[in-house]
Amino acid sequence: MTSSPASLPRRAFPWLVVAGVLVAALSLRAPVLAVSPVLRDIEHQLGLDAAGASLIMTSAVLMFAIVTPAAALVIRRAGPELALLICLAGVIAGTLIRSVPSYGWMIAGMIVAGAAITIGNVVIPVIIRRDVPERNVATVTAAYTAMLNVGSLFATLATAPLAELAGWPLALLSWGLLSVVGIVLWVVHLQRDRAPGATWAERYSGETRAAGTAAESLALTGPVPVLAGRGRAVRHPVVWLLTGTFACQSAAYYAISTWLPAMAADLNGVDATTAGALASIFQGGAIVGAFVVPVLARYLPLMVPAAVVSACWILVSGGMLLAPQLLALWAAIGSIAHAGGFVVIFTVLMRVVRTDAEAATGSALVQGLAYVFGTLGAPIAGALHDATGGWSAPLAFSLALGVGFTVLLTGAVIGAQRR
Repeated sequence: MTSSPASLPRRAFPWLVVAGVLVAALSLRAPVLAVSPVLRDIEHQLGLDAAGASLIMTSAVLMFAIVTPAAALVIRRAGPELALLICLAGVIAGTLIRSVPSYGWMIAGMIVAGAAITIGNVVIPVIIRRDVPERNVATVTAAYTAMLNVGSLFATLATAPLAELAGWPLALLSWGLLSVVGIVLWVVHLQRDRAPGATWAERYSGETRAAGTAAESLALTGPVPVLAGRGRAVRHPVVWLLTGTFACQSAAYYAISTWLPAMAADLNGVDATTAGALASIFQGGAIVGAFVVPVLARYLPLMVPAAVVSACWILVSGGMLLAPQLLALWAAIGSIAHAGGFVVIFTVLMRVVRTDAEAATGSALVQGLAYVFGTLGAPIAGALHDATGGWSAPLAFSLALGVGFTVLLTGAVIGAQRR
């Protein structure tokens, strides 16, 4: 019997696949976070209040939470390769729609881009797990996570200067070029990998069902919920504690990342470009945090990295309340909080589940509900700013979320240790 290509051992490192995945990763955060540095300009030009303006960004986040079943269907029907192409094409379409300076069109564009990004969030770990040699999976996954943060860093850093040169609609439109590059690389990979004389559909039809099954049965660690399987996870108290923990983190992250450029400008009296540069620290520092916290978790009791991350979540908001002139420091500490928080939460989760089905169910539950709650963070912070005319109330709100994160995570770690 002849083995399928997917079942043959892969001895060579798939450089083109990895390059395509890493370039695609740049498109999975930049189009969403690029809105943040110019949100004030959008708010003023379109006559919006802060709560309404924040919905432009959080509409994409809501897609992360609710589109996963449809994303899984796309992967199962089209196969991982074509699904990633659909993701990148969808990001370009959403970026084009969003460039129309109208509130309704901007919301529609973000919904399209968010739905497309969800497909990429789910399928890229599948591709890495399938095509990368096992000894390199952790390294490539870490590089993928780093590229997500690099995309966030560039978008937060460069959008305001681009907006000053060409206006915010063109500045937002420019981030679609990342997806164009990703499509070019991925098409080259598909064309090279295609059997002579076969169409893409013929080449991948034999692998599509297997890939879809893998996507359904494996608990993939990614920034969106994976498909849920059956298991006992929903009855485990620690899983619900982690759901509350991640909900607090998601709400705090999107509240801060959405409004940090505006906070930097108001609290420190800097221009939009400088404010974007200060806010970019909150994204760029996550590259370090994503690597530091796993090291702590590996060599120290789990309560230690949990305490470090909890302290960082409290310091980022508390520090900006008490000493806003040190905003760069608090942004760096916050980057450790949101990058390390994800690692700690899912490290605890994987220690309490017993089967792949429980892991999938727990991951879907924790992330799915948390991202729904996370969409409320930025609008609530914006409404508090509108009501008070300052940033103390929004920062107090994010500080309360940090305290909630600490209490819930501490309970989850204690529960995991007892189990």
